[in-house]
Amino acid sequence: MTAPVVLDRRSVLAGGGALIVSFSLRHAVAQEQTATQSPELPGSLAKSPNLDSWIRIDANGQVTAFTGKAELGQGFRTAFQQIAAEQLDIPFDALKVITADTKLTANEGYTSGSHSMQDSGTAILHAAAQARMLLVAEAAKRFDLAPDVLRTENAAVVAPDGRRLGYGELVAADMLHVQAQPTSSLKDPANFKVMGQPVPRVDIPAKVTGGAAYVQDMRLPGMVHARVVRPLSYGAQLVECDTAAIEKMPGVIQVVRDGNFLAVVAEKEFSAVKAMHALAAAAKWRESAKLPNQHDLANVLTALPSQDFAIFQRSDPTVSGARSLQATYTRPYQSHGSIGPSCAVAQFVDGAMTVWTHTQGVYPDRQAIAEMLGMTPASVRLIHVEGSGCYGHNGADDAAADAALVARALPGRPIRVQWMREEEHGWEPYGPAMVTKLSASLTADGKVADWNFAVWSNTHSMRPGGAGALLAAQHMARSFAVPAPKPLPLPEGGGDRNAIPIYNFPNAHVMHHFIPAMPLRISAMRALGAYHNVFSTESFMDELAALAGADPVEFRLRHLDDQRGRAVVEKAAEEFGWTRGRQPPRNGGYGFAFARYKNLAAYCAIASEVEVDRETGRARLVRAVAAVDAGQVVNPDGITNQIEGAIVQSTSWTLYESVTFDDTRITSIDWQTYPILRFNAVPDSIAVHIINRPGQPFLGSGETGQGPAAASLANAIAHATGKRLRDLPLSRKRIKDAIDA
Repeated sequence: MTAPVVLDRRSVLAGGGALIVSFSLRHAVAQEQTATQSPELPGSLAKSPNLDSWIRIDANGQVTAFTGKAELGQGFRTAFQQIAAEQLDIPFDALKVITADTKLTANEGYTSGSHSMQDSGTAILHAAAQARMLLVAEAAKRFDLAPDVLRTENAAVVAPDGRRLGYGELVAADMLHVQAQPTSSLKDPANFKVMGQPVPRVDIPAKVTGGAAYVQDMRLPGMVHARVVRPLSYGAQLVECDTAAIEKMPGVIQVVRDGNFLAVVAEKEFSAVKAMHALAAAAKWRESAKLPNQHDLANVLTALPSQDFAIFQRSDPTVSGARSLQATYTRPYQSHGSIGPSCAVAQFVDGAMTVWTHTQGVYPDRQAIAEMLGMTPASVRLIHVEGSGCYGHNGADDAAADAALVARALPGRPIRVQWMREEEHGWEPYGPAMVTKLSASLTADGKVADWNFAVWSNTHSMRPGGAGALLAAQHMARSFAVPAPKPLPLPEGGGDRNAIPIYNFPNAHVMHHFIPAMPLRISAMRALGAYHNVFSTESFMDELAALAGADPVEFRLRHLDDQRGRAVVEKAAEEFGWTRGRQPPRNGGYGFAFARYKNLAAYCAIASEVEVDRETGRARLVRAVAAVDAGQVVNPDGITNQIEGAIVQSTSWTLYESVTFDDTRITSIDWQTYPILRFNAVPDSIAVHIINRPGQPFLGSGETGQGPAAASLANAIAHATGKRLRDLPLSRKRIKDAIDA
């Protein structure tokens, strides 16, 4: 893998003469200091208001955009390149994007919650537009013309008489080291040349040709390989470990032990793997049975002490119901199921630690690793490199901590830590198990009179910030305590994300029962609580529609006032060919679901067709038709990728995925014990129809499809079988048992 690009003020000044629009040109610590700024600054400009935190133009005309967000496969690096190219009037290929790096980019916290376009994309949009205005103003001075008679094209400012000045000629030292302004002259969407186009993603070629695309592919000069021997179970204590024989194995460099943290380093990877197995056999652990009853999770969760919050209340005493319905829905613990187990590379040189990692938050993870090692944050640098599988808090941050801890023991040499499959499945933080209880009543004319929704859930984020979030720090002799779990605040929320209905019900009550105790290690997984809450809400809407004798689509529209939401519902139904009473093929079923992610991001409606083998209970999604409104579209192909991926991933969660365990150990440690959707179960077709809103704010679309996909699938299975399943996953056994009941 090519070495990462390292930019600093000295190298930039040495190579150019006339600087430039450059990244902050100040020490990384200064980048994090809070500056006085206008509260109206858009997106992430509010926290990092200097234009040169986002755009750089070298004296040779090279333009670079910077983002503190981590590319995880969402395709935003391509979208950000389109945004900057459009607003600066330069060719797409003439611009590059630098992603999350604590030495080079703004601190944008975590890449999560479908915020990349809303926060970072919006910042780049306005920063590029303001940079264009400043370049035009400088050209106007040199031409002795009014700015409004000039135009920009192909990285140059052009006068009416044809005279032109390239951006590289116009930039001057610290020209754009200025505060961002609340509004800039954005280009008219009607004149877009790059934004709105399906530009091929820049990250794809290496991924499909076997190139160096992921942190797992990194190979640095002199790099050695490490493997970690984990405890056998949560809380297990290392009581004995004779390492003498392992240290004499061919290729082994060193065994690293710090309390319950145990690792082996070798020159070659396979030597490290063999030594790891030998080390695991030599280690003796003391275990204790502390895991809950997997087969009674709903009762386990609802019986745990909880902090109870009424998060929504609406009352209209003039409306009352005649017919009522109630239901309980459950979700198990679920794994991220990353195809590539977590990996990181670290190097400790002259008191400074550098870590290459697929963490979703380079700055928070830097803080945690610095605390773990007793170093200052300024002496720790984290550079994001994509990982082969993510979307949530998997083992990435832990692998980064592992690599840093081992690298400190072997100064100078790059240390590559690669997790094993059973390690990823057994030790990553899972998506939390959840329980929802719903009840509602209908008026005589078939409308919802009152709606009651209650959700029980752990926190949905135990991401780093403090060292206690890292496995290595928890296992060290001087161990760090796991931080106290906290509910994530609304309006976005965590376990209560999308628990508040978007529908207009005259009477509604929503309770969030936050459970501090964490029987299993948990944290953020794509969509957080929205996946289960939308599954619950939209399944229940179908059940209520049946009680009312109404078509499911018409029933939703009956309660939906949001016009953009209505447009998405109508578009999905139209493109699917949804009509009241339409009969599916034999053993088939149709389902529909809708949500606006977090009630403030992208809208998504999905119609599904399934087939169910009544002899085996096997359900397969045959086709899905989605409609999405993500605001102004930058790359329609990128949005389509996200919705297609959401549907496939959610189908896997919904039909197959569940973490298993006994009273002591996690037992779902490979693809046999934790099955996921295989290629033979992929839908025949997925169609995504995008409703573009030119000039409107970007709405995050990365997680908008998970909940609707799950509910649409569940509703289609109910339609096909005549039986309602409410416990995830909707496995073959559960479907077969329901059919036979």
